[in-house]
Amino acid sequence: MRPKCDMKGLLALGLLALCVSSHADVFVRDDIITDPAPDFFTICHGNGCLNLGYVSLKTDQWEELRGLFHPMARSAEEERERLRRAIALMEKFVGATTGTWMDKGGTFNGGEGQMDCIDESINTTLYLKMFEKYGLMRDHRIDDRATRGWFIGGWPHTTAVILEKGGNRLWAVDSWFLDNGEPPFILPLETWKSGWEPIR
Repeated sequence: MRPKCDMKGLLALGLLALCVSSHADVFVRDDIITDPAPDFFTICHGNGCLNLGYVSLKTDQWEELRGLFHPMARSAEEERERLRRAIALMEKFVGATTGTWMDKGGTFNGGEGQMDCIDESINTTLYLKMFEKYGLMRDHRIDDRATRGWFIGGWPHTTAVILEKGGNRLWAVDSWFLDNGEPPFILPLETWKSGWEPIR
């Protein structure tokens, strides 16, 4: 079985999580901008958020992202598909600025521009926060990131999570398995927690 993610980063995340109640997502650094705006936000890279990049989108980039959501989706399923496309586009824009355009899916060993699941789950959560803040998400809200494994039943792995408002169902938003700029997998959190992996 191949390791899933940076062990040191996941253990640090786990220890931090023990110190807070549920629905209080804990980030691994206190200098992460947790209220992102298109003109100023942070992204993690280098495994376990070792490196923090500061990013500003150009006006036309933000307008292109907004355009993916208009007119608004007619269903939660359609909104999830739009979120996949928007996260992929964010990764492309951010990657060109930070050097993370070369990130390869499923890696955890570091290297120039590489990201593990801690980096990916934090970045995806921050992108989702931005979409939510600017009214681009109507049928979902952000939930705390989720971790599975903890060495019992598999290697640790972390994902961003959204809650479908109507059905109260949790969905994993996992971009770690994919190269930079590819639309993330969105699947029921219970399926993801069972050890789901994409078919390669």
